[in-house]
Amino acid sequence: MKIRISVSEEKYAEVKAYLEEHGIETGEDSEYVITEFSRYPAFLSARDGRKERVRLSTDEVIFIEAFGKDIEIHTLRDTYLAQDRMYQLEFLLDPKEFLRVSKSVIISRRHVKKIRPSLSMKYVLTMTDGTLVDVTRSYYTDFRRFFNI
Repeated sequence: MKIRISVSEEKYAEVKAYLEEHGIETGEDSEYVITEFSRYPAFLSARDGRKERVRLSTDEVIFIEAFGKDIEIHTLRDTYLAQDRMYQLEFLLDPKEFLRVSKSVIISRRHVKKIRPSLSMKYVLTMTDGTLVDVTRSYYTDFRRFFNI
């Protein structure tokens, strides 16, 4: 039996060694594939300004903002409209990388440029695109834990 390995670079050598140790041949020309499973998708589905469906890498997402039923996904390139509700997006996104900071905003950890304390148990965040985002009191404790403040 021959198996193709489709896993992250960090785990590739370990998986390959394990399979070969157990007598399983590996190669690109095989019928079977071993892949790495992640509960959190690497892409989100959204619509661009022309209402065309696009796939956005979660690495590109700076923050997600809700205006009633309209959900906007902000990236450095553009703003896109999401089909899902905020609670659905919050569930989909990796909790190590994304955090809900108010009823209407989810931020990406890697795109927080500056954290400034504000009055009354709040924070104001400056994102990599220059947008200011408020962390509301309801999310204050979770935010502090997320950033080890």
